Amino acid sequence: MTSLRTLGSSDLAVFPLALGGNVFGWTADRAQSFAVLDAYAAAGGNFIDTADSYSAWAPGNEGGESETVLGRWIAERGNRADVVVASKVGAHPQYKGLSGATIKAAAEASLKRLGTDYIDLYYTHFDDPGVPVEEIITALDQLVKEGKIRAIGASNLTAERLQESLDFSEREGLARYVALQPHYNLVSRDTYEGEPQDTAARGGLVAVPYYALASGFLTGKYRPGTTVESARAQGAGKHLETERGVKVLAALDQVAGARGAEIATVALAWLAAQPTVAAPIASARTAEQLPALTAVAELELTAEELAVLTAASA
Repeated sequence: MTSLRTLGSSDLAVFPLALGGNVFGWTADRAQSFAVLDAYAAAGGNFIDTADSYSAWAPGNEGGESETVLGRWIAERGNRADVVVASKVGAHPQYKGLSGATIKAAAEASLKRLGTDYIDLYYTHFDDPGVPVEEIITALDQLVKEGKIRAIGASNLTAERLQESLDFSEREGLARYVALQPHYNLVSRDTYEGEPQDTAARGGLVAVPYYALASGFLTGKYRPGTTVESARAQGAGKHLETERGVKVLAALDQVAGARGAEIATVALAWLAAQPTVAAPIASARTAEQLPALTAVAELELTAEELAVLTAASA
């Protein structure tokens, strides 16, 4: 039985891999999305990450497609109580920014698409520096008081704004952030390590990193001279042009080979072992891609293996 991880000071206990919902209604249609969700739940997974803006960038989409697919799956499976649903506010084309009124309206729209009366974890998607943290936290706290949100988190937030938010919550006795969603993986460490990570640790927050596999680069399928058919191939391929990327692949090959594990599993296991990290986020377009991701729950790297990977990615 995989041990679940608690999200900061909340009462939310989650599987150590969050399933990314950015592909639902985009590169995965409804049937594929349902197959992935079923396979994830069958593997013991219970933590699903979406956002109101997924996938507004795709031609013909307006945002909210991912929440709609997830909501239909939950309704058909009748498993709302078994699933920890995380969504986000601030980037939907019709609900941009984090004014109090926008947060309230966007939350109502998300609840409707998800077909539920509460969201377990609700993140601010991108900071809105023009809005004081007091207004943001007060609006989120109101949703918690109304029972529409169980816990709050922040994505893409500076250490300074995070500390300001935590101080205000503390001072006023309002809901406080329990989780952060930073961009963090073996080839992108600079955005989170240092001040953001230290601030999270001091505040008792956990991290749920996105781009945990660097848009697929850390699955090992991108190699010099290979072409990969993927909507994210360009973003992933750029790591092959860096010394860090090449060194990291070599170290992943070494550790994965010795452990008889998939490269993606090892990359996720390194991330899961970092201070503050509760559950990396990774998405799958097909059910076949899932076992390499959920296997992170069973793979614990040794201190030596972690050191090899950390050195390669320095």
